[in-house]
Formats: sequence, structure tokens, C-alpha cells
Amino acid sequence: MIRDITLGQYYPADSPVHRLDARVKITATMLYIVELFLVKNFAGFLIAAAALFAVIALSRVPLRFIFRGLTAVFLIIFFTLILNIFLTDGRVLWHWKFITITYEGVIRAAFMAIRLVLLIIGSSILTLTTKPIELTDGLEKLMSPLSKIGVPSHEIALMMTIALRFIPTLMEETDKIIKAQQARGADFESGNIIQRAKSLIPILVPLFISSFRIAQELALAMEARCYHGGKGRTRMNEIHFHRGDAVAAVLLIGFLAVIIASRQLGSVL
Repeated sequence: MIRDITLGQYYPADSPVHRLDARVKITATMLYIVELFLVKNFAGFLIAAAALFAVIALSRVPLRFIFRGLTAVFLIIFFTLILNIFLTDGRVLWHWKFITITYEGVIRAAFMAIRLVLLIIGSSILTLTTKPIELTDGLEKLMSPLSKIGVPSHEIALMMTIALRFIPTLMEETDKIIKAQQARGADFESGNIIQRAKSLIPILVPLFISSFRIAQELALAMEARCYHGGKGRTRMNEIHFHRGDAVAAVLLIGFLAVIIASRQLGSVL
């Protein structure tokens, strides 16, 4: 399951989505997330899903690779479903002792599950089709107006990119620690919830130590390359806005208009 996390990984391919400006992809991802929370009916989710799968088809990233990332958050999605189904008031569909399932709870649970799935896939597409250095440059360019009021846009963009970049690395490190502990006889599957939580301590302690070690090695590598922040720093490849980026921006605006219009189709339909 640890290896199934795709967020933060880059999938190399020659596609129109890969060639888009990082600023366009970052803006599109942020707007897509906002639009998912604007959707109030199944018609809107259908439109959002159709647009997302169209982008996936253009990106040439295998569907199996993308859906593999959902297995790592399946427990969160399942827990959210249970909470919404059993803790929402409304028209009673089924009742037994203290357990009650309502129509509104089922609808809200379905909305939340669909929203989470689309949100995770949409966020993964950003990192799967954008190189870490391009992601850093795009974030820095988008936040550059804030630097005029003293906000360290370059440092913030760098930290966000490093955090995304090292998610797969930490997941691989966690997988190695789990296998090493299991080889020593550790049991992470038997017992109640409290016992399972205690059994995670032999994983968390080495993981924290490994994280600090990786952070120290990264800091030393950056210092060895004379990195002193973004002031006066140049780039080998500057990002530029092309015709394809303009087309993507227009399509994004059109998609936003369609999502807003779909809110008028009814509260559930």
C-alpha cells in the first residue's frame, strides 16, 4: 500500500499536458479543487469527472497508475462514508436500534466520496505531469507579486516542492522499515486498535530519524552548490506562456462557467 501513493511522483511522457506551462497547471488544479466544492448535484460531478478523464487521456498517464494512488487513502474515504451515512439527519431509510440511515446521509456520503476521489486524482495529475523544478518555478512566478510586500515567495515555493518531491522517498523508506521490522518478528496486523497503534512505534521512531538524516543531507547538498535563497538566482530554462497555454486557460474558464451553470440543474440530479 505504501508504494501505491502516486502524489509527488513524476511520470515522464510526451503529451500536451506535460508541455503546458506549470503556472497554468497549478492554477487549473487549484480552480478544479474549488469547483469540486461548488458542485451540488450529480450532473456537476459527471461534468467534472468527464473533464478530468479527458485531461488524463491527453496526459498519456496510464489509468492503472493513477487509480493505484487511491488505494492508500481508501480507509479515509471509507471512514468519511460511514460518518456521513450514519450521522446525518433527514428522511429515515432504515433504522435498527441505535443505527439510522437517512436519504440525506446517503446522498451526502456519495457526494463526499466522489469529491475526494476526483480531488485526489486531480491533484495527482499535477505532480505526475510536472517536473519538480518546473513546479518550483511555476509556484514562485505565481507568488512573485507577494514578494513586493515581504513574502519570501521563492523559499515558500521551494519548501512546497521539496515536500511534494520527498513524499515518494519517505514512503519507500517507510516500506523498508516495515519489512525490516517484520523480518525481526514484529506483528502489525494482530490485536486491537490500541495494540496496533503501539506496534507503530518501532516504525515511527526510525522514520523520524531517517527524515532528519535526509533533510540534513539535502541542506548540505544545497550549501555545497552555493544556494543562498532566490535573490539574484538565474535559471537555465525559463518558463514561457505559449499558444497551448492560452487554449488551456480558455477551456478552464469555460469549464468553470459550466460548473456554475450545473448548480441550477437541481440539488441532487
